[in-house]
Amino acid sequence: MTTDSKSMHPGIHQLKRDLQNGALSRRAFLRYASLLGLSTGTAYALSGLPLPKNAWAASPQRGGVLKVACQIQKITHPAQFSWIMPSNILRQVAEYLTWFGADNITKPMLLSSWNASEDLKTWTLNLRQGVTWNNGDRFVADDVVFTFNQWLDKEVKSSMYGLIGGYLDPSGVEKVDDHTVRLHLKRPEIALPEHLFHYPAMVLHHKSFEGDFLRAPVGTGPYTLETYKEGEVAILKARKDYWQKGVDGKPLPYLDGMQFIDLGGDLAPQIAALKSGEVHMIDASDNPGPVVMKSVKSDAHIQVLPVTTGTTRVLRMRVDQKPFSDNRVRLALKLCQNREKILALAFEGEGMQGQDTHVYPSHPEYCQVATPAYDPSRAKQLLAEAGYPKGLAVDLAVASEWTDVVRYAEVLKQDALPAGIRINIKTMPTSQYWEKWTEVPLGITPWTHRPLGTMILNLAYIADEEGKPVSWNETRWVDPEFSELLVKANGTLDVEARRQIFCELEKIQQERGSIGIAYWMNSWMCASQKLKQITAHPNLYMLFNEAWLES
Repeated sequence: MTTDSKSMHPGIHQLKRDLQNGALSRRAFLRYASLLGLSTGTAYALSGLPLPKNAWAASPQRGGVLKVACQIQKITHPAQFSWIMPSNILRQVAEYLTWFGADNITKPMLLSSWNASEDLKTWTLNLRQGVTWNNGDRFVADDVVFTFNQWLDKEVKSSMYGLIGGYLDPSGVEKVDDHTVRLHLKRPEIALPEHLFHYPAMVLHHKSFEGDFLRAPVGTGPYTLETYKEGEVAILKARKDYWQKGVDGKPLPYLDGMQFIDLGGDLAPQIAALKSGEVHMIDASDNPGPVVMKSVKSDAHIQVLPVTTGTTRVLRMRVDQKPFSDNRVRLALKLCQNREKILALAFEGEGMQGQDTHVYPSHPEYCQVATPAYDPSRAKQLLAEAGYPKGLAVDLAVASEWTDVVRYAEVLKQDALPAGIRINIKTMPTSQYWEKWTEVPLGITPWTHRPLGTMILNLAYIADEEGKPVSWNETRWVDPEFSELLVKANGTLDVEARRQIFCELEKIQQERGSIGIAYWMNSWMCASQKLKQITAHPNLYMLFNEAWLES
C-alpha cells in the first residue's frame, strides 16, 4: 500500500487536518486512511499511535485438529451466503481481496495494495503475487474479474450486487495485466476496499467454479475441503504450500486440520461439548447472545474474549404489504418498544439501547440522535389516524433458536397491548426463518456488524438501478430522499460533512423508516484455553491462519 507521502491520496491530508483539529478520532483516521490505500505502518505513524506489537508466542506449536461446534448448512454459491457460519468454514478454503480484524482497519489479503483516484471513481487493485490455488494454478487477474462478474450478475442474486452494483457494473471492471485490475466506478465511493471483505465476497477460481463450490472446492486459503455433509460435519486439511508463512518460516497454518461439527441449534449440547473438551470452541457468529459466555465464564479451562459490535436484531416491516405500508402503523409499532426493558430481559443488559436507525454509535459517521421513548398512548392515536381505532392484530415471525429474539418478541407483545396491537408470535426453526426472512410481512432478523454505516444502509435500504429493492432489502423500503443522501455520503470524505449527511439519514429512518432497533449487542468468542493466537472479531469471523493448539 502507499507509503510515499508524495503519492498519498489528497484526501489523507484533509483527514490529517481533521485529526489535528479534533474533528476526527485517531481510530477513525486509521480506518479512513487505510481505505484510501495508506499502509498500516504509515497510517499509525501519521495518527501518532504506536504500531501494535504482536504479543503472540514466538514459537507456536504445529499439529492438532481444531474442533468447532456449529451448524453445517447448505452451501452452493458463496456469493449467496446469508449466514456467517458457512462463511466461517469456507473462509479457511477460499479468501478475500481485503480483510479487517478487531480494529476495524481494512488491510490487504489477496491484494498487495490499492490506490484510488482523487475523485474516488477509479480504483487500481494490485494483486498479491506468488499465491496459488489449491489445485496448483496461479492466482491471477482473470480470477478477480470473474469474481466481480459473479457479484454483478443479477441472476446470482448476491447481496454483493446490492452493495456494489450501485456504483459499478461489469463494463467498469478492467484487467490491466495478470496482476492488476482497475475499477471504473459510476460514482465516488470511499468504502470500496471494505466492501471486498463482506462475508459473501470470497474470490473464486475462474476456471473451475460453475455455481456450486462443493463440486470444485478450489481456493487460495490455508486448508482444503475434504468432507462436507450438511447437518453433520465439515472436515478440512491443512495445505503444505499456502502463501502465508509462520514465524518459523514454514507455510501456515500451524494446525493439521479443522473439523466443524453440527450439534444442532440448541446451545446446551454445544456448551456441554465445550466444557467437556469434545470441541475447542463454539461458533456463535449467527447466535451471539450472552448464554454461552455466562455458562462458561467461570470455567478455568475456557477463555472468554469480549468484543463490542454493531450486531443487532432488526424489527422489520414490509412496506409493500398492509398494514405496514402506512408509516403511521410502522411508527406505532416502534413506539411500543420499551428499550430498557427489552435490553434487560432479552439480552441481559449486555449491550446498549438502539434508536430505530441502522447506524451504530461507534460508526465514524454516526450522528447522535435521541432514543425514542416507549409511548403506547401515542401509538394508539397513530393507529386510529391510520384507520384502526380498535387496534389491529399482526403475526410476528421469529426463529425459535435465537432465544433473545424470542424474548424480544414476547416483551414487545406484552407492551404493545396498551396501544391496541395484538401480536401473534409465530416461532419456527432458524433454518425455516432464514428461508423466508425477506418474505415475511413482520419479523425480527439478526444483522451483524459492519465497520461503516454506509455499508449497512447500502445493503438493506436502497433500490437497484431499475428501482427494485436490492436483494437484502427485506422491508422493500426505498425512500428517494434517503437514497440520494446516501449516494452523497458514499462519496464524501470530509468527516464533518459526512456526519451531517448522516444526521439527515438517521432522522429519515427514524421518522419514516421500516425498522425498529431496540438494542445493540455485545459479543464474545468462547474457546478452550488450549487454542492460542485468536482474537474476537466484531463479526465473530474465524480468522485463524495463525491459530495453534497447545498439546
